[in-house]
Amino acid sequence: MGRASRRVNAAVYFLQIVVAFLILFPLLFAIVSSIRPLNDIFKYVSPVTWRTFLPTGVTMEAYEHLFTERNFGTVLFNTFYVALMTVVFGVWIGSMAAFAFAKFHFPGKHVLFGLVLITFMIPFEVIAIPLYGLVNQLGWIDTYYGIVVPAVANGLVIFLFRQFFLDLPDALIESARMDGASWVKIYTSIIMPLSKPVTVSAALMLFISQWESFMWPLIATRSKQYKVIQVAMSDFSTEHATIWNELFAASVIAFIIPILLLLPLQRFFIQGVTNTGVKE
Repeated sequence: MGRASRRVNAAVYFLQIVVAFLILFPLLFAIVSSIRPLNDIFKYVSPVTWRTFLPTGVTMEAYEHLFTERNFGTVLFNTFYVALMTVVFGVWIGSMAAFAFAKFHFPGKHVLFGLVLITFMIPFEVIAIPLYGLVNQLGWIDTYYGIVVPAVANGLVIFLFRQFFLDLPDALIESARMDGASWVKIYTSIIMPLSKPVTVSAALMLFISQWESFMWPLIATRSKQYKVIQVAMSDFSTEHATIWNELFAASVIAFIIPILLLLPLQRFFIQGVTNTGVKE
């Protein structure tokens, strides 16, 4: 390797380190600030020294307050429950709809699929008010149903499953039908076991989308009983002050949990996304 090549590689590595630092700096600052006393959080910000990144006095008071005074355990349960129910029913309904779009022939199929594609291109703010009216008429405001059901039918999930199912050979389904297998049997015993990568991808998308959801849970819930983590974090900012150490502690928890799920499953996630190209 020549000297010019080594210089180019060194420059690339340096640039990657700088970009990584810029990306990780907010997370590092949040973690450090969450274990500082409230009065020390911005004490060492300017000028930037080693004390900016290494706390001199470590305290877990912010995390303790979250679970003893803020009832954060209930908030985490609500968020997990809502995300899990959305994943279970979202994968089930999305995969069945995609199976119909990929392997069945019926009038208006392409028009309906076009409408499905449009659904995940429309900003949520456009449908928030009519969606609230519909959920209110059903009596689901301030219930788990009101948070979960609108997120179950996801157009992007249907698209991913449909593109994956198009790659599955029709001969596999035809041979199962000739052996007397029902469509339910084919779906549960043949199609879904072969769809592990795209199922993991869809499940992670639904989970992270619901975990990070703020606007709709804020609109659809009124009581603390159904409060989720993104809405709960808004409680740390009041008219007169912001409880920064507890806000940073809640932010760290909200960030770490999806990462812990994504890291061990990233291989399936990438495989599921890359295997769903544009097909007809």
